[in-house]
Amino acid sequence: MSYEFIISGFADEIDADLNVQMDVLDQLEIKYIEMRGVNGKNLTDYTLNEVKEIKKQLDQRGFRLSAVGSPIGKIGINDDFAPHLEKFRHTLKIAEVMDTKYIRMFSFFIPKGEDPAQYRDEVLNRWRAFLEAAEGTDITLLHENEKDIYGDTPERCLDLVESLNNESFRLTFDPANFVQCDVEVYPKAFDMLKDHIEYMHIKDALSDGHQVVPSGQGDGKIKEVLDALREMGYQGFLSLEPHLGNFVGFADLEPGTVGSDMPEGGAKQFSIAVHALRQLL
Repeated sequence: MSYEFIISGFADEIDADLNVQMDVLDQLEIKYIEMRGVNGKNLTDYTLNEVKEIKKQLDQRGFRLSAVGSPIGKIGINDDFAPHLEKFRHTLKIAEVMDTKYIRMFSFFIPKGEDPAQYRDEVLNRWRAFLEAAEGTDITLLHENEKDIYGDTPERCLDLVESLNNESFRLTFDPANFVQCDVEVYPKAFDMLKDHIEYMHIKDALSDGHQVVPSGQGDGKIKEVLDALREMGYQGFLSLEPHLGNFVGFADLEPGTVGSDMPEGGAKQFSIAVHALRQLL
């Protein structure tokens, strides 16, 4: 079965400056960005006119967005929803200007120590409002399994998919986030959710201590997940979210590897993440 893996990533982990982001991605032969932070601000905080200017910069260099890496749904379940829904409407317009069909989103932080089940109805109501706002746009809303939100376990991710039952609601699968929730990524979480995975975040973590590490160095079973996706004929993005800023102890990139001569910092860490992923492909 034919498959296609397209590498993208959160380029704000390279540098705040968009030009630096593109310079480094060019060296790494990556032409897609999952845009979260750009020039020191979240993309969703820009006006549409400012977004059009950012799009021009991308177009001039031949870059495209794999997704808007939005913070939508990353507020408390008890926080006021009305302004957040307005922000989401704005984010939909940004996705259209940016000519991307994906917005990465979340399912609301649950108060510490409380049973997520008691907030299930409110989570579903809010997500129905998102889906209603997105109707007729051709944009797919991607739910990421982030720790401490409602959908942080595979069971609750599946519950969201099945309850909302909408083709515009799909999953971003993040192995490291499941590791950090003490969930077995493969085969358990993957097998439970594989029919609903539209997009991959490439991030690994250790079960012991939950530290984020380069792909293949942790307990996220990333190679097994990628092999299974390949067999399923997955066609889509592998988006790097390295989070390696504080990572110590990973051997430096071999001399001659792209990125090996970069100074310590975001660009170097991003290059390490890219190299680790390519070794698994």
